[in-house]
Amino acid sequence: MKVIIINGPMGVGKTTIGKAIAERNPGTAFIDGDWCMDIHPFVGNPETRAMAVDNILHMIGNYKRCSECSMVVLAWLMDDPQVYRSMIDGLTTLQADVNSVTLVCSRECLAERWEKDHQCEWRTDQWFNASIASLSYFESAENVIDTTGLTVEQIADMITE
Repeated sequence: MKVIIINGPMGVGKTTIGKAIAERNPGTAFIDGDWCMDIHPFVGNPETRAMAVDNILHMIGNYKRCSECSMVVLAWLMDDPQVYRSMIDGLTTLQADVNSVTLVCSRECLAERWEKDHQCEWRTDQWFNASIASLSYFESAENVIDTTGLTVEQIADMITE
């Protein structure tokens, strides 16, 4: 089974791109990693991150056993190298064909996208500052795509080619 991981800072467009890829490819499941650790109030610590990784891998394993599913797209912010490594190790155990990309964009582009997203509860000044602060971390990752000035379709094509 093919698994596409889309990583990057908050607001860069991971969910939008992931859903676009799923819509364009029949038999594709979309997982938003945030769903897998949706605790109120939000708690992001080693225990909850490990739980989320386990939840995600369990879902991907189930999709792998489903004859209707041929691909999974996972969109999740993984700014902890240990979490990312755990995800890759788990996908290796599942014998998944993994394509991992990290999306970034300019600060100005991120601010513009942030302002346009009125549905996400995380679109606060505090989280925007955290997202901006994380850009340098994500820019140093492997398989980085700078999405500044690109359309959703162009980014989805770059990932699926």
